[in-house]
Amino acid sequence: MGIKERQERDREAVSRAILDAARELFVAEGYANVSIRKIAERIEYSPAALYGYFPSKDDIFYALAEEGFQLLCATDNVGTLDNAALDKLEPLDRIRRIFWRLYEFSCQHPQYFELMFVDRSVPRISEAYERFAFAREMKTRLIAQIQACIDAKALPEHLNPHVACRLLTLGLMGAAMMRLSGRLKRGEDVDALARDVLNVTLRGLQSGIALESTFVDVDCSPNEVQASEKVS
Repeated sequence: MGIKERQERDREAVSRAILDAARELFVAEGYANVSIRKIAERIEYSPAALYGYFPSKDDIFYALAEEGFQLLCATDNVGTLDNAALDKLEPLDRIRRIFWRLYEFSCQHPQYFELMFVDRSVPRISEAYERFAFAREMKTRLIAQIQACIDAKALPEHLNPHVACRLLTLGLMGAAMMRLSGRLKRGEDVDALARDVLNVTLRGLQSGIALESTFVDVDCSPNEVQASEKVS
């Protein structure tokens, strides 16, 4: 291995150590309570050295969030989404499987989930617009899958797919957060609860019940409360 390759490998190792330490500290203490100095102390580096890898604490978060989204939409690991398998499913089953992946992600990568979707003090993803283009594309594909269900008459034709996406996401996030916070009763099966939430929400959407939720199309962000267009 040449000097340049060794230097690159060492740099990647330090970058990885910074990200791992930051992720653990952000989740344990809250993003707002963690400084660059505290991260540096965890890996026994100077704060000045960390700035050589990440210009700011926000940039460390963005790198972690980027990793998290990549893990969420990965297609090459056990338990992740398999696009070929998805294509073989009926439209509604496809939606069920895609949204179940969000709950699986919270179980498999709880630190990423908490950092991306729970901590209210983290920077807004929309502030790193170019970096997260792939996350917006992921959401666009998801909305298209819901629209495909509407087109196939598996869901009512008047249903706003953006509102349906929000309702399904909120339900599974609620189950995930209850699991992560340890607020369930002894013996309660949170996986079964999450499946019930998903199935009941889908049944409710299928029923054509009038929805009060509204939507306006804005950038995909786990930290933004989206407004919406009234559903009649």
